[in-house]
Amino acid sequence: MNEKNNRILLLDSILLGVVGAFGAQVFMFFLNLVEHYSALLTAGTGAPGLPGIGGSLIQTVVHNRHFMVIAVIVFGGLISGILVYTFAPEAEGHGTDTAVRAFHRTGGLIRACVTPLKIIASALTIGTGGAAGREGPTALFSAGIGSIYATIKKSSNRERRLLVLVGMAAGLSAIFKSPIGTAIFAVEVLYGEMEFEASALVYTLLGSVVAYMVSGFFVGWQPLFTVPQNLLVTDPETMFYLLILGAVSGVIGVILPNVFYGIRDLFHSLPIAPHFKPAIGALGVGLIAIAFPQVLGGGY
Repeated sequence: MNEKNNRILLLDSILLGVVGAFGAQVFMFFLNLVEHYSALLTAGTGAPGLPGIGGSLIQTVVHNRHFMVIAVIVFGGLISGILVYTFAPEAEGHGTDTAVRAFHRTGGLIRACVTPLKIIASALTIGTGGAAGREGPTALFSAGIGSIYATIKKSSNRERRLLVLVGMAAGLSAIFKSPIGTAIFAVEVLYGEMEFEASALVYTLLGSVVAYMVSGFFVGWQPLFTVPQNLLVTDPETMFYLLILGAVSGVIGVILPNVFYGIRDLFHSLPIAPHFKPAIGALGVGLIAIAFPQVLGGGY
């Protein structure tokens, strides 16, 4: 890239940082709205959340409303499934896989309808209690913002892929308040062509920092998770337990993706319309939530 193109891409990164921040706030608005009305329908039952994003650290469970908890989760899964499989089947799943596939197979092209649809469908799934996280949906809809912008600019495939990276970093930064981490994540998760990805880090970092600064005006700049400044572990026994925790976490990190994709493949093989499969999964989550309500929502 020549110097002029570099300057333009720097400006593009700033713009995508601003747009990504607003896109993240739209997602959080819909998510909080669905969570609010879901709590009303279930008489206040809800998963704990982080105070910095409007949640409560207290788990709220109303034991005589089990039926409504299940009904609300299934309803969210049903509507989400109908929306996704009717209008944008590529938006199925947690989102990151779709963004990776678009980056490598379609030159970063993501259909414009995917972004708003993923925002609505994910807000319905998570907000009604579905055991899903925010990372995947945010990665996809924010990458979609970068793709839409590249289409408007009539960018080359190379520039489009770069703008997809920047859009993804911006959206994730606005949601998770971690500009450096999300800038690196956006470059790292879309593996391959390492020289191109390394050079993209400058632009993803700029976009994620701008998104973090802009989103801070809405939700503050404090981190999602705070660690006491005086936290110091010197006890050998505690260190040993931390080593065990790290080892167990590593094993779970290997097992979990295999279980996840195994269940996904199982659902793909079911001889029913895909529109209704998310509702079946939601029913399973609802039944588990009767005994373990901690599975509700995004996991915080």
